[in-house]
Order: sequence, then C-alpha cells, then structure tokens
Amino acid sequence: MKTAFAQIIDGVGEDLSRDGLLDTPKRAAKAMQFLTKGYDQTVEGIVNGALFESDASEMVLVSDIELYSMCEHHMLPFIGKCHVAYIPNGKVVGLSKIARIVDMFARRLQIQESLTTQIGQAIMDVTGAAGVGVIIEAKHMCMMMRGVEKQNSVMRTSSLMGSFRDNDKTRAEFLSLVNPR
Repeated sequence: MKTAFAQIIDGVGEDLSRDGLLDTPKRAAKAMQFLTKGYDQTVEGIVNGALFESDASEMVLVSDIELYSMCEHHMLPFIGKCHVAYIPNGKVVGLSKIARIVDMFARRLQIQESLTTQIGQAIMDVTGAAGVGVIIEAKHMCMMMRGVEKQNSVMRTSSLMGSFRDNDKTRAEFLSLVNPR
C-alpha cells in the first residue's frame, strides 16, 4: 500500500523527496488500514458473548451513533449518524456492541444503502429480534468536494425488518423517536 500511495503522490505531480512528503506514503497506508479495519472484524468477535436473556419486549433504540465510512466509488469519506432500534425477542445485546457493529461495517469501502442493510441484518441475526430498524443520515464528500459540489445535501437511508416493516405502529414509533418534533 505504501508503494501505491507513493505512485499516487508522484502521479499528481508532487515531489516525493520534498520534506513534508517523505513519510506520507507510510502514513497514508497506515491511515487507510485504520479506515478499513472493518475487514479484519466479525460480528461474532465484536459481540463476544454479550447477549443476555431478557423479558424486555419494547423497542430498544440507540440513536445518533456517529459513523465514518468511505464511498466505494470514489474512496472519499461519508460522515453521519446512525439510529438502530430493535424489538427484543428473549435476548438483548450489550449496548456498546450496537455501536461497534455500526463501526465494523462502516470501516469498509461501502455504499450507504448496503451499510444500512448490513447493520440491520447483523442486529437481527445476533439478537433474533422481532424486528429491526436502521436509519443512516450522512454527508458524502464525493457530493461536496467534487462533481456536483452540493454542500448541504444529506442522504438518508433506512432498513426496516420484521415488525418494523410489517407493523405500522412499530414503524411510526421508531420514526417519531428518531425525529422528535
């Protein structure tokens, strides 16, 4: 990866021997490894047994989980927040595990549409929930820094599974909790 970054820097016309760029290929490779560390993680490794028996049957919502990902089309960042809710069906997952699952999938080259579904499916699979709802709101640097250059556009995606898809009241409760007015 270090060699590839050196070629990119050279390709844009910069002098790799310039003082400020001497270690940039190494730093850029290290940064890219960090930004894509989700490839080295699994849902099982993240949850690590933090699944607990529970009689809870009401919605569990973790909102405003910040996320940082990279668009697979331009390898530019998209930054936003994720809201994850589920209806327990005998088991609950440790609270921090939800944010860690969001991070694991976000730290891969992604499109937001897939990211939303991957998070929802992972929560559904881990918990055996009656339903899962995920909403992501993000700003995409590929829209802001290049191309159309729209600074204030926000992309919103949702993934609704089980009772969040099938039950209008559950869906409405989720949406009202995520967007209180």
